[in-house]
Amino acid sequence: MAKRSLSSLTAEDLRGKRVLVRVDFNVPLNDEGEITDDTRIRAALPTINDLLQKDARVVLAAHFGRPKGKVNEGMRLTPVAARLGQLLKKNVTKSQSCIGADAEAKVNALRNGEVLLLENVRFFEEEEKNETDFAKQLAGLAEVYVNDAFGAAHRAHASTEGVTQFLSPSVAGHLMEKELQYLQGAIDQPKRPLAAIVGGSKVSSKIGVLESLIDKCDKVLIGGGMIFTFYKARGLSVGKSLVEEDKLELAKSLEAKAKVKGVQLLLPNDVVLADDFSPDANSQVSSIESIPEGWMGLDIGPESVKVFQEALSECQTVIWNGPMGVFEFDKFAFGTNSIATTLADLSSKGCCTIIGGGDSVAAVEKAGLAAKMSHISTGGGASLELLEGKVLPGVAALDDA
Repeated sequence: MAKRSLSSLTAEDLRGKRVLVRVDFNVPLNDEGEITDDTRIRAALPTINDLLQKDARVVLAAHFGRPKGKVNEGMRLTPVAARLGQLLKKNVTKSQSCIGADAEAKVNALRNGEVLLLENVRFFEEEEKNETDFAKQLAGLAEVYVNDAFGAAHRAHASTEGVTQFLSPSVAGHLMEKELQYLQGAIDQPKRPLAAIVGGSKVSSKIGVLESLIDKCDKVLIGGGMIFTFYKARGLSVGKSLVEEDKLELAKSLEAKAKVKGVQLLLPNDVVLADDFSPDANSQVSSIESIPEGWMGLDIGPESVKVFQEALSECQTVIWNGPMGVFEFDKFAFGTNSIATTLADLSSKGCCTIIGGGDSVAAVEKAGLAAKMSHISTGGGASLELLEGKVLPGVAALDDA
């Protein structure tokens, strides 16, 4: 369903208006409390800058960490406000709480073209419970609502869903709009052939995605630790590789479903094995038919990389979610890095390449190839749920276009 976006609001619509913007500023910090990756803050800049240029009074709402409904000094948004100020090249005020007297006073003091960051909305348990009174207080700070937090759109929380009952218009920000355009577009109206590469350690975390993608894709390529559950289901010996014993029948049914639908389901034919789960473990390459006892698979093998590259070479749209192996260990990063390089190359030839959140994003960034992809999703769980075909509450709540 098409949603109304910020692009539909003019300077006349927004000048002098208090605009509540839900952003995803859940960024990683080091032990000194310094931000180690500001990607999510940068991703919100187009929306914030657009509102500032249209002379709005910008009130930002965000969560940080999991404080479980209590004030946690280590989860205040103070470093985020400082970093955002540097990026915007202007002062960003921060409130002591997201609701109450201090928040109201600071919102009322805002002038056109100024920014206020509300303190962590998850300091109140009412946020995740989506309690009406809390949502009403939050909404009472503004006149217009913009949701730009795609990474939190799969949650029906007060700041993502509840506030829309009290604010009109309620629209998608530029990042949200871009996420929906790419991810929804790839599923609903892809340029074909459409391929999905699904990795990660467990089949259980990707069941819905795999079932949905087998329905929609021409090719599905599977890597990561989950491949060993498929091999075990075929009756192969997998050494001490990770296996979900309770998912063997599911693995069989997924392979059967792909066969019935005429979808090419590709699993690696060779793997890189380790004698221990460590970066400096002894390693060897083995075909999937001859994995020795006492060894575990930590990456897809060189032959599999070639087969995957060949399968992807003709594709016009590729979605990638989940690494091919334990890419955090350099010795077992070849498969993941090769897929990243392959997608960067395909992008340059006009293929639409979508990195669907989570560890694949980290892998692409680690390889220095993020800028070469068509779209890098900022949502982990939200990306997965959208690819599964689920309705995202934070999107459903917005005004229809």
